[in-house]
Amino acid sequence: MRSPYLAAALLLAPAGIMAQSTPDQGVTAKAIKAHVAFLADDLLEGRDTGSRGHQVAARYVATQFEAMGLTPAVKGDWYQNVPFARVQPKDDAELTINGRAFTHKEDAVISGNGRAEADILFGGFCLDKPELGLNDLRDLKVKGKIIACLTGFPKGMPSDIGAHLNADKVRVLSARGAIGYLSIRTLEREKQRPWARVIATADDASVNWLNADGTPYDAAPNIKVMATLDRAAAARLFDGTSRSLDALLAEADKKGGKPKGFALGKRAMISRSVGITPFTSPNVIGLLPGSDPAVAHEYVLVMGHLDHIGIRTSPTGPDAANADKINNGAMDNAAGIATLLEAAREMAKAPTRPRRPVLFAAVTGEEKGLLGADYLSRFPVVDGQIVGVVNLDMPILTYDFTDVIAFGAEHSTLGPLVATATARDAVKLSPDPVPEEGLFTRSDHYRFVQRGIPSVFLVTGYAGDGAKASEAFLADHYHTPSDDLNLPFNWEAGAKFARINSLIATEIANAPEAPRWYADSFFGKTFAPAAPKAKRP
Repeated sequence: MRSPYLAAALLLAPAGIMAQSTPDQGVTAKAIKAHVAFLADDLLEGRDTGSRGHQVAARYVATQFEAMGLTPAVKGDWYQNVPFARVQPKDDAELTINGRAFTHKEDAVISGNGRAEADILFGGFCLDKPELGLNDLRDLKVKGKIIACLTGFPKGMPSDIGAHLNADKVRVLSARGAIGYLSIRTLEREKQRPWARVIATADDASVNWLNADGTPYDAAPNIKVMATLDRAAAARLFDGTSRSLDALLAEADKKGGKPKGFALGKRAMISRSVGITPFTSPNVIGLLPGSDPAVAHEYVLVMGHLDHIGIRTSPTGPDAANADKINNGAMDNAAGIATLLEAAREMAKAPTRPRRPVLFAAVTGEEKGLLGADYLSRFPVVDGQIVGVVNLDMPILTYDFTDVIAFGAEHSTLGPLVATATARDAVKLSPDPVPEEGLFTRSDHYRFVQRGIPSVFLVTGYAGDGAKASEAFLADHYHTPSDDLNLPFNWEAGAKFARINSLIATEIANAPEAPRWYADSFFGKTFAPAAPKAKRP
């Protein structure tokens, strides 16, 4: 329900009056609650990227930064305005295989902007990392072809590495000259995302940031169109070939299973077009200057995404007319931004500034594909170098957590710094409880990992009540209108989470040397091959 007092509070309250704590209190539960209550109010209408609600949220964050004494980081401004394009698919999707038509949103989901017609190759998982024993493309000449690939990666691979390779496969195929892509869902993927959920979003608009020439950025420019096939359509793709779909899926479902690629002896045509509407949406960035001139060019970045998914346009069910349509995003990610603001306040009011300068960024477009973070990583707002990233995204704050999972900490010297900080609050570090989700590659810090920057992403852990609370939120509230202030928030847990992340950022900023990748880290070797490495302790 919309607060009748909120609009008046925006106009009448002095900057920063909400959620202020006195200097001797530290992070308070009331401060966390105040931030979340504002950002998740109905007035902001779900903070969709480019919406008025997101603009209001951005102004709120900027006034908070100003009140705590941060410096505008973008040439005297708080805002890095990101040029975006909204890409709306048109109603002209087509897919044929050997002349047989497949229906969009029944047999397949067709996406992209263009047309491709070519012979089809099956590429297994379509992964090409010989040093990891992945040679799916070795014997395939993919240039000028449409490639059919299994989703995911072989069972038994480290989940973070596998998730990266899966997300990168279309770019790799494009770089080799492929012109179209067919996605074949594994048995595991079918369980994770039923076909009804796939087709439900088939015609949704997407967003991308714009190049200087006004064209949407495209990491895989040769592959203009693609299609995801349902089970029956995928089975027909393999009719009359040397192997059946059932046999390929069964092999892929075994640990270490790597179905080999082969030519299908069939030809496909994929086509779809889109309309493009440009708009802008800001990253909000404040700077806490460092105290040591020797490391004034080494920046620590603390970040979280300010956007959420806005308003549902077509709720379903017997009470659809009266259904709540606003996705308030209280946990995702008003809670993360509350953490960001209070961590920034703690560091800004400390009696001594950290050695290194610290950037605090509330980024846009995370829900559209980590876009605001991607733009910031490619177009930095400072002249120096970001040396380490702390990302704050959707901490589950419905219980008093006693452990945290620090995604990415095991890959660099950030790990010991995180361990030191969490120990100071008597919180334990735990391993990833849901490796199948590939969470390390699914939030904003990952765009900085791809630029070669060590990063860490902290989430509340599964010890005690954690597993039950986290699973309940993901099952019942994630990306739904019920992610709102009616959830049973534990605001003291929110204060503790902010305090821990403030300690982590402070440890990084004060460390004798900038974070380094460990020499054996896949991500360090892949994205920062020439950077100095550290030996794993």
